[in-house]
Amino acid sequence: MSNRKSIVITGGTGFIGSHLTELMVKEGYKVTVFDRYNPNNDWGWLEQSECKNDCNIILGDIRDYDSVHKALAGCDAVLHLAALIGIPYSYISPLAYIRTNIEGTYNVLEAAKAYDLDQVLITSTSEVYGSAQYSPIDESHPLVGQSPYSATKISADQLAISYWRSFNLPVKIVRPFNTYGPRQSARAIIPTIISQLLSGKEEISLGNLSPTRDLTFVKDTCAGFHEIYMGTSFFGGATNIGMNNQISIGDLASLIADLMGKNISITHSSQRARGIQTEVDQLICDNSRLLTASMWRPEYSLTNGLQETIDWINKGENLSRYKEERYNV
Repeated sequence: MSNRKSIVITGGTGFIGSHLTELMVKEGYKVTVFDRYNPNNDWGWLEQSECKNDCNIILGDIRDYDSVHKALAGCDAVLHLAALIGIPYSYISPLAYIRTNIEGTYNVLEAAKAYDLDQVLITSTSEVYGSAQYSPIDESHPLVGQSPYSATKISADQLAISYWRSFNLPVKIVRPFNTYGPRQSARAIIPTIISQLLSGKEEISLGNLSPTRDLTFVKDTCAGFHEIYMGTSFFGGATNIGMNNQISIGDLASLIADLMGKNISITHSSQRARGIQTEVDQLICDNSRLLTASMWRPEYSLTNGLQETIDWINKGENLSRYKEERYNV
């Protein structure tokens, strides 16, 4: 890339953010990563990444306007991924999600407006749709806050669109469906299943088995981010990233067990189950907008993506990061 555009990735040391950072460095961008301050100067997943010396890492607080404003100085665009994402914990501390997901997004939007940035990509989630009212789910589907988490993401999305309409801020909403892959936290369903099986358990504990999810491997999700960044037709609205395919949690567990050569039985854990009114029963992505308006095509099948994830969790010290005997909200 000849013009070496300068971008900031908030949340760039996390699961999706670290993969996106690696991709954007590889693509030739001048990347600054902004993530949460900690006294140990810990760079999260970038600590093990070969790209950590090729980007500028700034630690601050997305909830603090001053640190966000300072981080965005001199950049051309911001890709905003920093958020609280665990749905169960949003039942415990909704205010933490309001402050991080809504106020944090406000800080990014306001700083981007002050600097007159070329692009502002706001990361949404398929959870904003709630349970599918029709399938597959396109970007016009109603938005339903079935958890405090999803409600804060809906609010952040609408705030971003208001900045597009009110101030002509060049906003794009990136709306991934369920992303999985190496580095995902133990709170997510796929690492939960894999880590329990790798620990030698033949009886694993899960929540609701009937809900369906549309699963995208993290490298395909990041490729979608890049295509949306590159595209000229995505301003002022949301764009789904997903596979237009679905699998139930029960079938997913069986598929993972087959790939690992394990025989399993599943016990239901009420602690891991979402309530009737908060559970999203079906998610399947209509990805036609992204397919039509970009060169994005997923490279990983579910089987290939799961196998790469299994291999990563089972490698070196990675498995020890997961406490399979404990439920992590």
